[in-house]
Amino acid sequence: MPDPQRQAIVEELLPEATRQLIRTADALDDEEYAAPSGLPGWSRGHVLAHLALNAEGLAGALRGILEGTRTTMYASPEARDGDIEELAAAGPTEIRTRLLDATTDLADTLDALPDDQWDTTFDRTPGGRTNAAGDVPRMRLQEVEIHHADLASDYSYAGWTPAFATLLLDGMQPRDETADAFQVRASDLGRTWAFGDGGPTVTGTGAALGWWLTGRGTGEGLTSDSGALPQIGAW
Repeated sequence: MPDPQRQAIVEELLPEATRQLIRTADALDDEEYAAPSGLPGWSRGHVLAHLALNAEGLAGALRGILEGTRTTMYASPEARDGDIEELAAAGPTEIRTRLLDATTDLADTLDALPDDQWDTTFDRTPGGRTNAAGDVPRMRLQEVEIHHADLASDYSYAGWTPAFATLLLDGMQPRDETADAFQVRASDLGRTWAFGDGGPTVTGTGAALGWWLTGRGTGEGLTSDSGALPQIGAW
């Protein structure tokens, strides 16, 4: 079962983050869907297609729990990638419709999930990473906030709330054991997070630190007491 306090924060933030994303998707001109996003090789249409399919996959996995049939989010990594390409190519009208329908379906499915099913798990792909149903709101919030900023439109990580930045930093753990040890200090949150033992301290706003730790940007607005930002490895 997720931490009740953290879950309450996530459930408060997710609806507004979703509304902001839908507003951005609706405000983009059709031509802007084909423009590059902040992710290499992906247009804005690709990012929004991914967000639509992510919501569909999460809703489908939760529906499987409700129906007593274990279901993966995606049939395979290759199928996921192919579906993103297909939807991105379908054009802005189809992407907008799928995104709105999927986010609505996910919200309804989350509301329908009984409390005693929050610990039930599902796989991202067959044999792939396993997640608990209770993790879905947090997972979706991160997808929405990070990829909304990836659109390289009017919204950026600077728009992240302190509450979301805290949740993001709380959930960050290094995946690469060869990465440098370091700490991050969020100047606006009054907190420090350690990644390994010792090492330099990187200081900045919580949002700027979270953006950097996801592998984005070049550390804009951050300073390190060693003079240079550490190598963070893969996250």
